[in-house]
Amino acid sequence: MHGGARGSGAPLGNQNALKHGSYSGESRAFKAFLREVIELGKKGLE
Repeated sequence: MHGGARGSGAPLGNQNALKHGSYSGESRAFKAFLREVIELGKKGLE
């Protein structure tokens, strides 16, 4: 059997799932902002 024993599992405050790089919240927000600016620019050219 695996797991279930006292002290098993990830440590408290585990940072293994911390997002960074292309998938961070900051990066995703910036990409969404750029998409919006590009879309507004396209509408301005019409």
